[in-house]
Amino acid sequence: MRFVFYLLMMIAVALVVGFGLSYYALTDGRLFGVAQVGPWHAWPDVGASAPNPYTRGHLARTAAFELGQAEGLQFTATSDSDGQALSRDCSYSVQGKTPLATFWTLVALDDAGVNIAAPDVAPAMHSANIVRTNEGDIQINIGTRLMPGNWLELTGEGSFKLVLSLYDTAVFSGFSSDESMPVILRGDCA
Repeated sequence: MRFVFYLLMMIAVALVVGFGLSYYALTDGRLFGVAQVGPWHAWPDVGASAPNPYTRGHLARTAAFELGQAEGLQFTATSDSDGQALSRDCSYSVQGKTPLATFWTLVALDDAGVNIAAPDVAPAMHSANIVRTNEGDIQINIGTRLMPGNWLELTGEGSFKLVLSLYDTAVFSGFSSDESMPVILRGDCA
């Protein structure tokens, strides 16, 4: 009787662990197919001709039109560099260097993937129309309240994510540290 009890317990544990890891891999999967640099994460196999199974699960779940490997790579941040979730109640500053790319864009999206830039302003910041520091770094202010310099004005309230799309880049050939990506610093909150 004791043997049957242990056998049933082992089967239950195996099922919970197996289904739990499968659910995690298909819903989030960041431990398996994602490259993480600071608060930014990307799926490098998205545009591959034969992506890994976790990337396939990500593509099936999001059903988004992704860039091919020869076109570029998208990095997404849902938190600032301190690990706190991005919220439209706060202002943020994206500062530092960007990986080498012919062109890049930075856009703010809500949880449904809708652009939350204010109406009558540019829907995204891009590399061709920003002012850089003397060292060549970027400094983009993001929030619902007026800020100096490069400003991506947002509307509404709630959480959001930042998407940095790098076009015509070989980002993973020399990608080594958090210094390769800009930091996201939290400012004042309402």
